[in-house]
Parts: sequence; C-alpha cells; structure tokens
Amino acid sequence: MGADFQLFIGGKWEDSVSKETMESINPATGSGYVTVSKANEQDVDKAVSAAREAFEIGPWADMAPGDRGRLLYKIAQKLWENVDYLAEVESRDNGLPINETKFIAIPAAIDVLEFYAGLANKIQGETLASPNDRFNYTLKEPLGVIGAIVPWNHPIMISMWKIAPALTAGNTIVIKPPEQTPVSVLELARLFKEAGLPDGVLNVVPGDGTHAGAALSSHSGVDKIAFTGSTNTGRLIMQAASKNLKPVSLELGGKSPNIVFEDADIEQAVNGSMFGIYFGQGQVCAAGSRLFVQDSIYDKFMDEFREKVQKIKIGDPLDGTTQMGPQVSQGQLEQVESYVASGIEQGATVTVGGERQKDRSGYYYTPTIVENVSNNMKIAQEEIFGPVVSVIRFTDEADALKKANNTIYGLASGMWTNDVKRAHRMAKKLQAGTVYVNTFSMLDSAAPFGGTKQSGFGRELGTEALDMYTETKHVWVDLSEDGLNWYGL
Repeated sequence: MGADFQLFIGGKWEDSVSKETMESINPATGSGYVTVSKANEQDVDKAVSAAREAFEIGPWADMAPGDRGRLLYKIAQKLWENVDYLAEVESRDNGLPINETKFIAIPAAIDVLEFYAGLANKIQGETLASPNDRFNYTLKEPLGVIGAIVPWNHPIMISMWKIAPALTAGNTIVIKPPEQTPVSVLELARLFKEAGLPDGVLNVVPGDGTHAGAALSSHSGVDKIAFTGSTNTGRLIMQAASKNLKPVSLELGGKSPNIVFEDADIEQAVNGSMFGIYFGQGQVCAAGSRLFVQDSIYDKFMDEFREKVQKIKIGDPLDGTTQMGPQVSQGQLEQVESYVASGIEQGATVTVGGERQKDRSGYYYTPTIVENVSNNMKIAQEEIFGPVVSVIRFTDEADALKKANNTIYGLASGMWTNDVKRAHRMAKKLQAGTVYVNTFSMLDSAAPFGGTKQSGFGRELGTEALDMYTETKHVWVDLSEDGLNWYGL
C-alpha cells in the first residue's frame, strides 16, 4: 500500500477539492499509518456527476446484460487473485483477525459478486394477462445513480452487498466508505478498474458523515440511498433523503436473541454462541448479544461457556493464531466499557473479562460475559457493538419468546434445540428478519438479509435485493381496430 490514498471519481484518483486529509488509524497499535483524502460536498457532487454520465452515456449504458454479467464475473476472478492482499488490508484497517478476513469476509464478498453476475441476464419483466384489444407488459429497469454508505466493521463485504446487485441491474454507484476504515474500499475500487470496469460506474468518496455522508444522502442527482450502520444514523439518512423523496434501504442495529433450550446439544450450542457474539470482536449488527439459557441447563451450559470464552486468544490481527482482535477505535472501546459499567451499576455481574487488555497497545477489550442480567437493563436493550454477551435465564418456550421479542430491534435471532416442532413454532413467532436454528451469524449469497422494527427495512443478498435496485415500468400497447375514441368525435 502507498502512503496516501485519494478519492476515486470517474475512474481517476484525485485529491479532494479542499485538499483536506484524514488519518487512518491501525486499531492494533492506536497509531495512524496512512492519510486519505477527505471528501466534502463538492467532491460528492463531482462523483455523482461522473456516475450520472456513466449511467446515461458510454459503454455501461449500452452494455448488454449478458456482457455486464461476464464483466462482473471477470472482476470477481480478479478479486480471487488478490484475496490475501485484500484480507491484509482489511485486517490492518479495522482490526479483524486475518483468518476472519482471509477465510470468511473476503471470500463471502467475492461469492456475492459471482452470484449477482450470474443474474445479470435474468432481470426481466412480465407479459400480463390482458384482453385481446391491448398488449400489456412490464420492464425491470435500473434506478440510476445509487448512493451507498457503509460501516467500518466489514467494509469490503458490506460494500459488495450494495455494489454487486446495483451494478448487475445496470445502475452506477457512489460509495462513502467509513471514515475510520476507508482504505480497503479504495483498494477494492482499484481492482475493479484494473479488471476493466468502465470509468464512472464505481466511485468512492471517503469522508465524514457530517459532510460527505449528508451530501450524498440529500443529493438531488442520487436516485436511491443504501445504508448500513446505526439506527440513529439511519434516521438522519431518511431525513436527508426525504428532501428529494428518494427510496432508501436501511440495515441498522440489532440486539439479537440467542436461545438455548434444555434439549440442545450443549457443546454445539456453546461453540455456536461464542461465534455468534465474539466473531468480529462483537462488532456485528446481527451478533447474538442476548444469550437466553433455560433454567434447567443453565449451570451446565454456563460452566462450559465460561471455560471456553476464557481461552479465546487475543492478539495481533495479522497473526494467524489470533482469534480476536481490537475494537475499531478508541471511541468504540470506551463505548464498550461504558455499557459494561452500566450493567454492573444495575446489578449485573461480570463473570468473564470486562476490562481492557492491559498488556497491549491499541484498542483491545477482553471477551466478556455478563450474568444476572434482566431483560430491562440497558445492557440488554441497547446495542453495544462489542465482545459483550448478556446472559438471561428463561423458564419455558413462552417465557423465551416474550423476552426475545422485548426489544426495539429485529435483525436476527437464533435457537438451539433438537425439537423440530419447537423450532418451527419459534421461527414463526420470533420478530426478526433472520431466524437461525442450531447455528448463528451465517450468511449465504442466495439468502435475503435484513431487519424488522428499528433494525431497518429492505433486504440485501438473494434475488430479493434486486428489487431495491430496479423499478417496474408498465407498457400498454393498444391493439384495437378503432383505437381510443372516448368522446365519439
């Protein structure tokens, strides 16, 4: 990587209009390691103009769907050739362990691109059943210029959730990467260009939310906003987008319940519950941060759970033996500490972890278990976005369901049980966009992902995501011999 990164607009690298820069911090050391050009309103306007031009004229506008799919598949192969490099960039920028980026996040992102590349020539309308005097049909057309704002926890993967379906449908896109972790998305854009993506189709404008994010959300030349991030920021995005009545899709926060019933396989439930909360340092919107354990197995389950959590290896994200890296920033580290302190103040007990990793520089926090939690505590109701699980007892199925649904969020949920009838009963009644049974935090390119309640709306991944990047046009052709003569003149 070079020492400095610029904006990527219209297929070219350039400094911001203001010449301002921002420093990207390596969370493993707490020190800056590169500077990045910082976009403002003028830069966003230039990027939107470039995306508009690419959408309306030039090779992208005229490209046949099959050719578009082949190009996207070619780009995916370019990314496969650079998995190791992209994984290292991502791990250095946001602290994810290299094994999580190299073997999970980056391959998953490329799989998404391959999935949508295969759908490029399968986006089609319908011929409608109409009377013989008319021919009615529909077209599925791209929206135009997409504005995408992505978070810092998995920048490449979540960017791809927006890039892949948007480009497959024939749109162009302007991405504002997270200000804390902008580098990996810029490197992604470089590889897209090297693989042959036409200029202006993909543009990247790193900057802060106050200037770049707000400008993109409210820009009259943007036809849709796709956002992943916090619920509070999602509200601001909606307000900004409402000025121009543009469609918005939001994948927001979560406080996902993970329910362990007495008939569960204890070992599988322990291992799966650990992955559900500690993967990505707990900085995952769908993390199983509320762990509900049935009274009858509570002691047995928790003894094994505590023992294994204490063995999680914290360390340098670029070390292949590391199982958990640092929080992304000083501010995020302090937020985690604040929530754990609030739990203690309200009567909860920290039984594992609950402190910074004192023998390291950087933003390390120990994997933490908080017990004696009641469902109305702040630590059980608000999203922490860190390696902290709140453990809550329950008595029976009805009690588990009531407690699990008692939240403003509805992104994901999970349960561990060998009772197939119970699994289906619970799946119908849990208020969440995804219900996991005997697993947690898994993703599939073909499976829609999104939330209910204050976890947002719209679905990413799967064929359903294409609905967010296309609009339906109805065409009516009159076939009658006399045509329309309502007034008889």
